Amino acid sequence: METTSRVEGQPATRRTATAEGYLRAEFPWYGLDQAFTGARWLMQVGTAADGTVQHGSMGHGDEPSIKSDVSAAEKERFAVVVTVAASPVRRTGDGTGVLDATTVSSAAWLAGSGLLAYTWPAQLDHALRDDWLDQQTETAFELADDLAGPEWSTLSLPVDGVPMPFHYRESEFGWVLAGSAGEVHIGAYGRGMSAYGLGFSAVEDLGLYA
Repeated sequence: METTSRVEGQPATRRTATAEGYLRAEFPWYGLDQAFTGARWLMQVGTAADGTVQHGSMGHGDEPSIKSDVSAAEKERFAVVVTVAASPVRRTGDGTGVLDATTVSSAAWLAGSGLLAYTWPAQLDHALRDDWLDQQTETAFELADDLAGPEWSTLSLPVDGVPMPFHYRESEFGWVLAGSAGEVHIGAYGRGMSAYGLGFSAVEDLGLYA
């Protein structure tokens, strides 16, 4: 998952196109609740082959980046919230295929792989990064598929003001959590911000993230 840049001079059409992707979703988006007062930004949505929006991410705090300066990267404070439409196994809109069911593991996998996108070891040779990412991505997939395993603990966080259970794990790269809330699954990942103090709420105004 790559973040959408918000550097000065970025064409407005790109920001608009990003927002339009979120507006096409048939499910509510979730972000950090009003207790978070820092910067917010839109990332990217994921779609099925027929164009149906299936998931997307919203960023909070410092935009994460890959930095060769380890000390600079460690100072970043961010949390990214991933929203995944909860759905059973179903046919694609054009009837030509089948879409897998989405579960809490889906949210955990997207959050885990999202965190990996910004945690390149600074000392790792560029030629070895693909091998490193393949290895870490496979590990993240296996962990997401075993939420009852020893790598995960549980914590309760508010979703729209109601305490909800989440699966949670920490690593040298940051933290990842995942849970469900009605018609969506919620995943999150971050670094430099404690997951224990977070709360989630449905996003009523995408303009807060523009």
